[in-house]
Amino acid sequence: MKAVLTVLQLTAITGVGGTGLGGALGAAFGKMSRRVTSLLLSFSAGLMISIVCFDLIVSAVSPGDSASGTNLLLVTASILVGYGAVLALNALITGPHGPKEGKKQKPSGRMLTAGLVMASAIALHNFPEGMVIGAAYANDPAGRVLAGDAVLIASVIGIHDIPEGMGVSVPLVSGGMGRLKATVLTALSGVPTVLGAVAGYFLGAMSPMALAISLSFASGAMLCVVFGELMPEAFFLWRSGFPAFAMFVGLLLGMVIVYS
Repeated sequence: MKAVLTVLQLTAITGVGGTGLGGALGAAFGKMSRRVTSLLLSFSAGLMISIVCFDLIVSAVSPGDSASGTNLLLVTASILVGYGAVLALNALITGPHGPKEGKKQKPSGRMLTAGLVMASAIALHNFPEGMVIGAAYANDPAGRVLAGDAVLIASVIGIHDIPEGMGVSVPLVSGGMGRLKATVLTALSGVPTVLGAVAGYFLGAMSPMALAISLSFASGAMLCVVFGELMPEAFFLWRSGFPAFAMFVGLLLGMVIVYS
């Protein structure tokens, strides 16, 4: 029982705390001028691209010690399904052919939708991340985990949850949601980390196929939001080269966070 409580505390700090901190930072600067909002959206988009490409997809291709062409095909298919799921969601909101003439969805509406989809995608991929932490704890029978792999994994996940939280709260606040509500909703997207850790502790480990599908689906959903919502809105708000540069800076920072 003590071990389970330790896992709950560790993953609550990692998932809810890290994502909530990022959400608070993003919400603090969400409602600014058009140019500042553009830069924040671009920066958040760069962070998300980096996390997806350098972390999630890499983990999906090699979920454990095995990587094969079959697994690569599975990852590719799952990414496409995740991307298509977000397109379908947008079609339900705007219609199958996009917003009709004279009934275009307001930019704030698009940003709110993007934030909600991003929160859902992050919640989805936080579950297997939590399972990794729980499994690492379960596989340490001598009880040395507080100085071992689980804390290291949790620390890395917690750090990269911060920019993920920013990627959720910035579009939510830009879409008109209150800062406190956006922060709370962003923090809640980290709750599946705790649930996943408990499942991982009792199951010992997540199956490589299930892990690959989950991470890949979340990656596709996030990429659709980034390229279909965040970046177009950022360039709409400020037509210059600065949004692209902000995205580049976000991508580099995300790479440093993932590999540090």
